Amino acid sequence: MNIKRDCPLIYDIISSLCSLRHMSLSTSYRQIWAISAPIMLASASQNIIVLCDNVFLYHTNNTDFGAIALVGVFYLIVASIGYGFSRGGQILIARRFGEKRFNALGTTFHSLILFQALLALILFAFMRWGAEPFFDYFISSDEYRDRALIYLMPRSWGIFFSYIGLSMIALYTGIARTKFIVIDTIIMTLANIVLNYILIFGKFGFEPMGIEGAGWASTISEIIAFIVFLAYMVWDKKNRKLKVFTKPVFNFEIIKSMYFVSFPIVLQSAVGLGSWFIFFSFVETYKGGKDLEVSNLIRNIYLILSIPCWGFSAGINTLVSNFIGERKRQAVRPLIFKTMKMCLFTTVAISLPVIIFPETILYPIFGKNDMSLILDASPVYPILLGILIIFCIGAIYMNGLMGTGETRLVFRIQMGATIIYVIYIYIVLAILNLNLQWAWGTEILYWLIIHLAVLYYLRQNTWRYKRI
Repeated sequence: MNIKRDCPLIYDIISSLCSLRHMSLSTSYRQIWAISAPIMLASASQNIIVLCDNVFLYHTNNTDFGAIALVGVFYLIVASIGYGFSRGGQILIARRFGEKRFNALGTTFHSLILFQALLALILFAFMRWGAEPFFDYFISSDEYRDRALIYLMPRSWGIFFSYIGLSMIALYTGIARTKFIVIDTIIMTLANIVLNYILIFGKFGFEPMGIEGAGWASTISEIIAFIVFLAYMVWDKKNRKLKVFTKPVFNFEIIKSMYFVSFPIVLQSAVGLGSWFIFFSFVETYKGGKDLEVSNLIRNIYLILSIPCWGFSAGINTLVSNFIGERKRQAVRPLIFKTMKMCLFTTVAISLPVIIFPETILYPIFGKNDMSLILDASPVYPILLGILIIFCIGAIYMNGLMGTGETRLVFRIQMGATIIYVIYIYIVLAILNLNLQWAWGTEILYWLIIHLAVLYYLRQNTWRYKRI
């Protein structure tokens, strides 16, 4: 059997692992994999932290596990704001890198750092003094609200390191050098696991802190990851030509451009995750604590299985923007289609065993003393597989269009889909009082609407004339 001839996809993936340092941008499967694979972990770093918190708190008590379902989504919304602006910076950095305008690239990075630091300060103030009235409005249970606030207070300190760290990730993603991002994310994850174990359960002389310990563990792990990445940037001589360590230059015209590119991405992320927060608050209000726990379990499985899609989505952002910068617009649509196929193949491959054998695979993580929660969630597993399939297709096409600079258009598409999403959830849970299968089915409707709208606009070719 000739692997190169008979299985070009597998051959390209294997070859990419041996040639990350010496690649030129192309539309090959190898190139797509080489850029996207490292980002799979890095782009989902906040999801990984929330997931670790969920797993450990599941083994404490039901109240903390229910509370982390709500505050975890809330913090993901906060994190998504910084991530959205960093994605805008990433698109601009990739465009300047493709144009070989390295001085402008350095200035763009400095401006992104300044913008992210100021943004972190604003959101830190909101979490410290605005979160309580916000939770009062959306969370009906006083017990869940109080536990959520206990988690959020120490967690809020991590936003400074998270946002500036996202700027560093945007730089290395934008220039298609993503290898170290994986290493740093692994370090952060391992630190989070160890610290969660110590602080939540009270090991090595520490008092058990429960959900508050999870907040401190996540913050400290982000600080560790930030320090490690900064040390790598100082050591890395290849970034010298990018002018990132020259005297900082803050160009407010660049910040303005970054804002216009990024703001729709931020709104898109905030609206998407905000609708998810509404979903969980509706489940808590209209279905009760047990269904909230089941939905939190499904969400955690969703977070794990969607990691490949987040990586491919960030990768297609970089590739599309870079190709347009190199005036290779004709390659954009084939590139998006190839990325979608790889994303779908990878996601289905890792999802099927979990969907078919949930008791076997999930018990070591969420088994606790019995499998009651895993079994209670069984009717939703087939729906989750359908969600993941349409999510892979819709998210890749959406991020491909976003890489062209059409971020405002993408936001309008997602806003329309979100309105339908919220209306559907309200009808299903508040009016018809249907089960969780119907409630989770809204994710399929949401991503199907996005995919069809994005596909329509990509075929119009108006994005070819977009300049940023």
